Amino acid sequence: MTYPENTPCMDDLLNMPTGELAQMPVELLASLQAELAHAARQLKSATARFNTALEVRYATRATEARRACGKDTGTVRFDDGDFTVVADLPKRVDWDQDLIAAMVDRIRAAGSDPAQYVDIAFKVSERKYTAWPDAIREGFEPARTVGSGKPSFQLEPTKTL
Repeated sequence: MTYPENTPCMDDLLNMPTGELAQMPVELLASLQAELAHAARQLKSATARFNTALEVRYATRATEARRACGKDTGTVRFDDGDFTVVADLPKRVDWDQDLIAAMVDRIRAAGSDPAQYVDIAFKVSERKYTAWPDAIREGFEPARTVGSGKPSFQLEPTKTL
């Protein structure tokens, strides 16, 4: 059997040794990659639709259960038939960075250590770093560690098939 008739299904792909998969013709690998990307998009869309349906079904009950507990966020449990619904509404807090910086300055000016009250982190964007003059960059170099992420490969046809 030849490509595309020999294209493995998802179950085959999950059970196939990686070395065997790596030896497949590039056309077959490209086809599998496209199929996986399509399946991932479908799964993401189906998951979003399903989660929206759960929200439509349970949001009001969850809000009422939270209100009965005297809270606006967090996890509540309630029953639906033979199932317990665990409804979580995480608390999300955003802080105004300029106001926090001003508070840190006031704490420091008062002679206290702001690290007792807030976590302080410094970040340098790579774009800014590469634009700095050499003298500034050299001063920061010992504080910089460069790593790498997970490699990815996208197979694209070089010509229209």
